[in-house]
Amino acid sequence: MSKTRWDKIVSGRELSSTKANRNKTFITMKERLLALPDLVEEGWIKYKDYKDPKFIGVKKDKPFDEQFEDKVWLLLASMGFTEMNSDRNFEMSYDFQNPAFTQQIDVFASDDETVLIVECKSAENIKDGVFKKSIEALRGQMDGLRKEALKKYPGRKVKFIWATHNFIMSKSDLVKLSEWGIVHFSDAVIDYYVELVKHLGSCAKYQLLGNLFANTEIRNMEEKIPAIQGKMGGYTYYSFSIEPERLLKIGYVLHRNEANKNMMPTYQRIIKKKRLQDVRTFIDKGGYFPNSLIISIDTNGKGLQFDQSATKVDDSISKLGILHLPKRYRSAYIIDGQHRLYGYSDSQYASKNSIPVVAFVDLDRKEQVKLFMDINENQKSVPKTLRVTLNSDMLWESENYNERRQALRSKIAQMLGEEETSPLLSRVVVGEDETSPLKCITVEAIQSALKRCHFFTIFGKRNVIVKDGTFDLGTNQETCDLFYPFIENCFRYIKTFSEGEWIKGELDNGILTINRGIQAVIRTINDVVNMLLANAEIAPKTEKAEDVFAKVYYYLDPLIEYINNISPEQRKDLRSYFGGGADTRFWRAFQRAIADTREDFKPDGLEKYWEDEAKTFNEESLKYLREIEVSVKSIIAQKLKEKCGDNWQIKGLPKTVYSRAKKDADNQNYDSITSGGVGNVTIWDCVKFLECKEIILYGKNWSETFESVVVRPEDSKITGGREAKTEWFVKLNTISNKLQKAAYSVSTEEYSFIKSIYNWICA
Repeated sequence: MSKTRWDKIVSGRELSSTKANRNKTFITMKERLLALPDLVEEGWIKYKDYKDPKFIGVKKDKPFDEQFEDKVWLLLASMGFTEMNSDRNFEMSYDFQNPAFTQQIDVFASDDETVLIVECKSAENIKDGVFKKSIEALRGQMDGLRKEALKKYPGRKVKFIWATHNFIMSKSDLVKLSEWGIVHFSDAVIDYYVELVKHLGSCAKYQLLGNLFANTEIRNMEEKIPAIQGKMGGYTYYSFSIEPERLLKIGYVLHRNEANKNMMPTYQRIIKKKRLQDVRTFIDKGGYFPNSLIISIDTNGKGLQFDQSATKVDDSISKLGILHLPKRYRSAYIIDGQHRLYGYSDSQYASKNSIPVVAFVDLDRKEQVKLFMDINENQKSVPKTLRVTLNSDMLWESENYNERRQALRSKIAQMLGEEETSPLLSRVVVGEDETSPLKCITVEAIQSALKRCHFFTIFGKRNVIVKDGTFDLGTNQETCDLFYPFIENCFRYIKTFSEGEWIKGELDNGILTINRGIQAVIRTINDVVNMLLANAEIAPKTEKAEDVFAKVYYYLDPLIEYINNISPEQRKDLRSYFGGGADTRFWRAFQRAIADTREDFKPDGLEKYWEDEAKTFNEESLKYLREIEVSVKSIIAQKLKEKCGDNWQIKGLPKTVYSRAKKDADNQNYDSITSGGVGNVTIWDCVKFLECKEIILYGKNWSETFESVVVRPEDSKITGGREAKTEWFVKLNTISNKLQKAAYSVSTEEYSFIKSIYNWICA
């Protein structure tokens, strides 16, 4: 006799009550007051007094694994599953020969058509997951569990789900799950559906079922609909009106995020809750939308049955008839109009209204993306991160091979953020993902770093190879299959041995798993590969990725050592840079960390960069700048006195310069005299260096006095007139301002420029 605990399955009011308990993140107990000290040691805290002073109420947080099970359970409950397990003690028989053999089930959910059986695995912190034995054990029980479920719920479709929290799955485990028909729910997938439920309510279940039971039949659905058949842009399409609740069952929205990463290209923006609420309110007040939804019906190439009506219109290419819609989950992709459709979810008008639809048949997915982009004003209303992703999808097979490699770089970036085996899983902002201190690396940043590397081929006109890529096998897919495992191995190695820094992201002034850090790692790996290739130590195109990595990781060890032991001053220095200079600073710092230990690693430009950054020339540059300013002001004053006489400051200075300097001088003199000083600051003392240029160019000063005095010999013939010939004032002033920052170092080039001015003016 079956030992399944069907008494642990609840519905109706009991389900609502269970939902309230599952929503709590803590557990409570009534205990004797005398036991409080022992309870506190066990993690309990007092939260309630009773009338009987001998008793108290205590509570503590649920264990992390129970909280994760509750999260998955609540997700399915919020989607509208009607019968679910009440607690963690639900067990099912799985062996008909030995009915007493039972398995505890973490989450069990059923509705009129489906049964879901979920195994939950969780960890407190992110870690690698190895579940070979557990997955094999579940595989051995699946047939028995399925039969047991169908005895209770005949005619349902049964699906097994492996849900994980804070685990990076191994490739071998993922392959087994796929082979055995077990669906993996990562944190990203679960969070996607949690967010979708907030927007769609119970109608989010259709998105879930579309993923779990794609192309399986929906029972009790009427498939016939009156329609008009037509032709447009070389495609057959059908125009019809349909009740929203029918389209909701077969409809699917291709959101671009980690949950749908294997459905490239996916293109829809995430449904916005506020917009959806506005649409629903509009509908409930009797509003309607006269414009058509645009969908593509997927028939797997079989086409749709269309029973043409005997009634015809002469000379019309359009035909009247009855269209047979597919009775399958995820068979109608919503290209445009998702808010209009899902606005009917949970509305009384979902079965009472009909909405106009234009349906294409078996529209190529890339054509769907193009149509979506065209409808949305040539991408103007599509967010940048989503647009970058969509462009990569569209360019995968572009006639321009450089555009193909652009798509490849984007694909690699997306895979690093989405692959279950990637150390950067859920750390890369893809599509319309929300950013956070931990999820702060952008696809654009990774693309940019890869573009600066030599991994992929660069093409010229007519797709002629200009520079062959170190990992490029000629096609995007072959190159991706070769390069991705290599770069993933590199990141996994760094993560494994620098876990403390890896988990920081933007928190605690992190320097590794942020845009600049990841970019620097990629570019430094590229430098190592280039060196090893030049020395004929590796052959990336013919060797296995693991063998190439085995030569590379020797050079990653010093980088890991640097990352793990970076001083607060070094961390502050790195984080103080912004813009393009910050990208270079991180890259050069990571290069130097390796070069200091591995003497054969000598990247181009590294030595010169650190010479420029060593502040070697700062002190001397400051001295020269001060002397240049004194000399320039002395020359200008002398020339203006000769030209204008005693009133040279009024006659020779622009009013704005004179007024500002006079005000500054008056204030300084006032402060000096009131403090017991003599107050001998002059207006000329308060004229700033850059204002000297304004004075030189003021009125006839330039033509009558300074043109032959302040133009460097090497600038005498440059184009651009007096502005260009006095640009050296601006350049010197910029360097002077930068030197006010403690972290700035005068480059060799800047120092040479300063010294050339000094030799000309002061020598």
